[in-house]
Amino acid sequence: MRYPQGGGLTSERQAFREALRLEAAGWFAEGLTNQVIAKRLRVSERSVQRWRRTWREGGRRALRSSGPMCRPKIGPEQFAVLEAELDKGPIAHGWPDQTWTLARIQAVIRRRLRVSLSIAAVYQTMRRGGWSRQAPA
Repeated sequence: MRYPQGGGLTSERQAFREALRLEAAGWFAEGLTNQVIAKRLRVSERSVQRWRRTWREGGRRALRSSGPMCRPKIGPEQFAVLEAELDKGPIAHGWPDQTWTLARIQAVIRRRLRVSLSIAAVYQTMRRGGWSRQAPA
């Protein structure tokens, strides 16, 4: 599964996928084939094959979610500071217009929070915080 927007699964979607794997584990124990399980769960047979291998090696516990693949580099307290800085506007930070770009936000993060993030990480951080892309009118 690919994520073109640069993000991973939401926590709700992660829980949903975990529930599918755990349901499949019950059917593994009953001896159902990968094809039947894939059809019932409406997933690919390849996914069921991977789950079955994981289940054989580590049991039902191995199919549990291990949490997000990457932890945000900016915590909630730091994000609140960042939002306060962004609310001041770009002019307050020395830019000539009222447009926030990822590069400008990256510079504010580096100066104010002393954290170095790539442009992609800035985008993910802003998206996690509920910010969206805007196009000037």
